[in-house]
Amino acid sequence: MTQRTLESFIRSHPSSDGDGVKIRRLALFNQRQADPFLMLDELVSDDEKDYMGGFPPHPHRGMETLTYLRKGALIHRDHLGNRGEIRSGGAQWMSAGKGIIHSEMPERDLGGLHGFQLWINLPAAEKMCDPKYRDVTAEEIPVVTLNDGITATVIAGEWNFKEGQVTGPLMDLSASAGYLDLFIPAGTSLSVPVNDGERAIAYVYQGALSTGQTLPDKTLLVYSTQGDEVTLKADSDSRVLFLTGQPILEPVAHYGPFVMNTTEEIEQAIRDYNSGQFGR
Repeated sequence: MTQRTLESFIRSHPSSDGDGVKIRRLALFNQRQADPFLMLDELVSDDEKDYMGGFPPHPHRGMETLTYLRKGALIHRDHLGNRGEIRSGGAQWMSAGKGIIHSEMPERDLGGLHGFQLWINLPAAEKMCDPKYRDVTAEEIPVVTLNDGITATVIAGEWNFKEGQVTGPLMDLSASAGYLDLFIPAGTSLSVPVNDGERAIAYVYQGALSTGQTLPDKTLLVYSTQGDEVTLKADSDSRVLFLTGQPILEPVAHYGPFVMNTTEEIEQAIRDYNSGQFGR
């Protein structure tokens, strides 16, 4: 097996969105080395004041979201009549396509909220397709124990570990994206297989990996595109989101919740939303 090397890193930064929800954000729209991924938000707080405003109704076009909760609950509603709940350990996939208006509102008294929302780009040929939506419960998501007490929560994609092949419940993500939530105990390491041509990035949201340099907390690691595995070694007990996907290699035009290929397409999305034609 040929090892991929750490090529660069991107710091997350404190921000807010929706009705004042506190988050840590990785904006990747202009980071070609992260293609096909556009943005990763971490929502984490035990104080309801930080998140109870939620995300009131807002539009999307031209991208997908994958929301994964480690703790808490979010209720989804959209203008197509979908209603769903994500609870601790569950996930929700939404492909906005030509347009969807939805809300994501937390529930009270659940002892805090900790989760992630990933934005994945859609290729130009799929940006104006009909929206799609799916909830996945914690019971549907495999959690496998690997060597040395390492665990892998397999949310999306197909993974060929030494212990065997494991497939996540979400297999229809744009760019054939794969998504793992890993726990790697201190002093242990995991070699993750990566297919040729796939992008591989890792978000260290707890602990620290051995990288040969001191990195800030909650940092995204970007690996080279050559090689067929990435080895993650933990200096301390660490939790890591590991993402793979096929680069789309198309221009990205971005304005708020709209992600298209050109400025003209963004302007059209704004006109459609303001005229009530959104998603039609």
